[in-house]
Amino acid sequence: MNHTPSAAAPERSTPGTAIPPATPRFSKQSVLAVLVCWLLVVFDGYDLIVYGTVQSALINDTGWGLTKATAGTVGSMAFAGMMIGAVLAGRMADTWGRRRTILGCAMLFSVFTILCAFAPNAYVFGALRLVAGIGLGGLVPSANALVAELVPAKWRSTIATLMMSGVPIGGSLAALAGIPLIPAFGWPVMFLVAVLALAVVIPLGLRYLPETLPPAGVKTAGAAAAENRRAGFGSLLRAPYLGVSVLYAVATLVTLFAWYGLGTWLPNLMQLAGYNLGSALTFALALNLGAVVGSVATAWAGTRFGPVPTAVAAAAVAAVALLVLVAGPPVTVVYLMLVLAGVGTHGTQCLIIAAVASHYPAHLRGTALGWALGVGRIGAVAAPQAGGLLLAAGLGVNSNFLAFAGAAAVAALLLIAVGAKTIRTTSTPVGANNV
Repeated sequence: MNHTPSAAAPERSTPGTAIPPATPRFSKQSVLAVLVCWLLVVFDGYDLIVYGTVQSALINDTGWGLTKATAGTVGSMAFAGMMIGAVLAGRMADTWGRRRTILGCAMLFSVFTILCAFAPNAYVFGALRLVAGIGLGGLVPSANALVAELVPAKWRSTIATLMMSGVPIGGSLAALAGIPLIPAFGWPVMFLVAVLALAVVIPLGLRYLPETLPPAGVKTAGAAAAENRRAGFGSLLRAPYLGVSVLYAVATLVTLFAWYGLGTWLPNLMQLAGYNLGSALTFALALNLGAVVGSVATAWAGTRFGPVPTAVAAAAVAAVALLVLVAGPPVTVVYLMLVLAGVGTHGTQCLIIAAVASHYPAHLRGTALGWALGVGRIGAVAAPQAGGLLLAAGLGVNSNFLAFAGAAAVAALLLIAVGAKTIRTTSTPVGANNV
């Protein structure tokens, strides 16, 4: 019997087996792999937001001597780890492969998140959050890279948007879980939830995630692209890309400042404003549900109207919504404004990613995304610290809302400048200086 596979037969691979560089198409295996990656991103989002749900308890119930300022510093540790993880993820994926990197990052953040439940003091807790953050920062870009290699090109934008929806969905689950669990069992139980990722989702990853790197020693277009990315930052920071590269990076920084600042401080801010813990966590839920809606709504609008104009509108919506909160509106309006703030902040970030991906040529695309998100993580690190310092200075709850509203407004202005520069660039004759 002839066992030569038919050209029309679907390719199959086992976990850990490299998929040859062919045009991807949907299959049962690829759908399951995408689903597993999405579930891991959900847990990634849960771990990012969970600190905001327990922050008040850490300040008031642990005896660790945390103040609002030092609580902000502790909150920044996971985001500092994310910067490290994001930088290392590309090298790890090139050396170990996408599958090993994803699973390694997932095990790292799961184990160290669980250990946070047993931290004896703030110093150990902060160190554990730093290491967990390395896993959190490495997972998302690695998972997105794997998914991009598994789905047809025409679906990549849609699937990428759905993948990023896992972050606010995980944040929503953190807020929902905190409402009954923290009063009943205390803050440590919120970190023990990571056992589910360790016991359920990671084994699914071992079973269903394929490896997409070619066999060692085979130099492909992907390997060549990796070399271009390593040498490509100089290209971003000279003509014709310098001006727009700086604008995209700073716009990402201020957008992540607003989004992660709200994610870290919102429950505590609402408690300081006079709401009980349960109500404060439902406000956090509204913010994250708004971000889920924003992921979908801004993806549609970005396709219809363009990512940059839509991002300007989304950032402006977030700024206005946060300014309304300063006026102390009725509780129904508060919920609505927080939903709009979630739509605006997270939606703006998704649109910036889409805009960067479409603005640069293929050989610079990965470098440009890494540049924008790498610089943007500075905003994520600074936001928890800034929120705590404003409260410690006695400036009140509204100082945080004003700071985050200001960041969203700056993002809108920067993106207007991106749009203007892009129009000038496309209308400038070839050979002119476009920076």
